[in-house]
Amino acid sequence: MRKIYFLCTGNSCRSQIAEGYGKAILPTAEFEIKSAGIEQHGLNPRALQVMAEEGIDISTQTSDLIDMDYFNQADLIITLCGDAKDKCPVIPKGIEHAHWDLEDPAKATGTEEEIINKFREIRDDIKSRVANLLD
Repeated sequence: MRKIYFLCTGNSCRSQIAEGYGKAILPTAEFEIKSAGIEQHGLNPRALQVMAEEGIDISTQTSDLIDMDYFNQADLIITLCGDAKDKCPVIPKGIEHAHWDLEDPAKATGTEEEIINKFREIRDDIKSRVANLLD
């Protein structure tokens, strides 16, 4: 079983969305998916909303700090922001690392519609990237 770890700053939006898509898109018999942050910010309600629009319920996921046991056993670590890339522990040799430099939708400003549209934009980008992991 291939272990994938999605990491971002607060494990509230981007990594939660990636975990949700990972569990929905990647075959569960072949992949174990987890997410974490260098901090815990709680699950962002807008992330819940935009994933529900896709028919994916991430409400049972939790905002977690990096689990060093899982980190050291992962086959692939994906950092979803520069902060996580810069501050995460040194990735051990032999573990594949990918960096997806994604804007933080939680920092979006404007009307509620503009903010939720930023969440959708990031969600759709993550969905595409997760689907490409099958290639």
